[in-house]
Amino acid sequence: MRDRVKDLSTGVAIYGAGDAAINVVNFLLLPIYVRVLSTADYGALLILISIETLLKVINRWGVDGAFMRYFLDRDDGAPRQRLASTIAVFLLAVDGAILLVMLAASGALARVWSLDAGYLVALRLMLVNAFLMAFTFIPFHVMRMQREAAAYSGLTFARSLATLLLRLLLVLQFGMGVTGIFLTDLIVTIAIWTVLWRWCRGLLRPVFSASDLRHSLRFGLPRLPSGLAQQAFDAGNKLLFTNYVSLSAAGVYQNASTLGSGVKFFLSAFETAWAPFYYAAAKQPDAREVFRKMTTYGIAVLVLLVAGTTAIARDVVLIMLTPDYLGAIPVVPIIALGFAFQGVYLLTSIGLNLTSRTEFYPMTTIAAAIVGLSSGLVLMPRYGAIGAATAFLLSFATQAALGWWFARRVYPVPYEGQRVLRLILAGGVATLAAVRFIPELPPVASLLVRGAAVVAIYAGLLWATGFFRPTELRFLREMTLRLRRRGARAVPTNAE
Repeated sequence: MRDRVKDLSTGVAIYGAGDAAINVVNFLLLPIYVRVLSTADYGALLILISIETLLKVINRWGVDGAFMRYFLDRDDGAPRQRLASTIAVFLLAVDGAILLVMLAASGALARVWSLDAGYLVALRLMLVNAFLMAFTFIPFHVMRMQREAAAYSGLTFARSLATLLLRLLLVLQFGMGVTGIFLTDLIVTIAIWTVLWRWCRGLLRPVFSASDLRHSLRFGLPRLPSGLAQQAFDAGNKLLFTNYVSLSAAGVYQNASTLGSGVKFFLSAFETAWAPFYYAAAKQPDAREVFRKMTTYGIAVLVLLVAGTTAIARDVVLIMLTPDYLGAIPVVPIIALGFAFQGVYLLTSIGLNLTSRTEFYPMTTIAAAIVGLSSGLVLMPRYGAIGAATAFLLSFATQAALGWWFARRVYPVPYEGQRVLRLILAGGVATLAAVRFIPELPPVASLLVRGAAVVAIYAGLLWATGFFRPTELRFLREMTLRLRRRGARAVPTNAE
């Protein structure tokens, strides 16, 4: 089991390394951006990013999941080439037609989405970039399935760094605003394709298989409504919210969502490593025991992240944003908890993929979208941003509950319910103690003290209540000892 934990955690660390540093830098640059972009600009960004998110799902038609599912089942060479080429030809034809129609109708679409003429160019740039991004799963999935985590992370880091630098130039230096953001995305996508082609050139050939397309669509199309419904939790939630508030109020909600999405940074790295891990682990005789324990460890991380985010929410808003964004403070913890439920869904719904019972995905996500959007219709007019965040939370909570229920029917895993309950109680107590019993301090000092307090109290409660098993305590001691030894080797002696 130690080797399994080490394998997954190493994968998460490597896959996450590419994004982590840049996400931190982007987060630290937020105070600069909010002084250059108006709240109305952020409202337009909310609309454009929400539409882009929905297009990313539509443009892939679920066949990205089919490609990962069937890639390793095919012999290297012609069978894999036929699969990849068939999918690429299908996307080129269908997505290309959609792009041309949307570009021709972009003026009308902008009016429908309440975007004035100043954001029209940004809309068109976003549409072209979404089309080009639809194909990137082929090389990136190849890296994941061939366990080229370092290459994956390096390219992700390079793409993020290039995006960061070019946005600084176009948005801050040349004052291109929202248009500069989406022009940056398009330029970087074109540039990254010159590198990604290395992983495609051995796969893409002028071949097409109707049989491969049928198999891919049979697996993938049930995931399309599921993917669209899932994006309705976030993108649809935000678009619905803009019907009740001004662009400026929508901009406040956009940045509140950004500050609450720290949990998502972990999920992005985890999800990338998790799928190859559980497909490989499922072939082992102790697979269910592995999934049982990994789920507990994953929830432990999610609880800690939500507890920490909640405790420092006020401090982060005061440090990172302007007084125009004070309304974001109560929204941040709700968004964080919503993303935590997304993590629970990723952990507990894997049985649907392992048994190819993907027909249950639309049932979970559509039901969750209905709950989220219908509750939004009731809560948003009355409670504004808090209502929108609550509807967001209800969506992911519903999805997690239904995903676990359906997966349990086809691939039951005996999860550690009592241990998970201890995690939740420890996280709740740690949050309450950090918020209620630490006196008011300057924002930076408060963030550090409250954050450290949450970690210490959470870990202390788990240890005091006997959460950790002897094998886990030994593993933690060994890891601590190794880190100390590395630190000692890194410090030069006086003789040196």
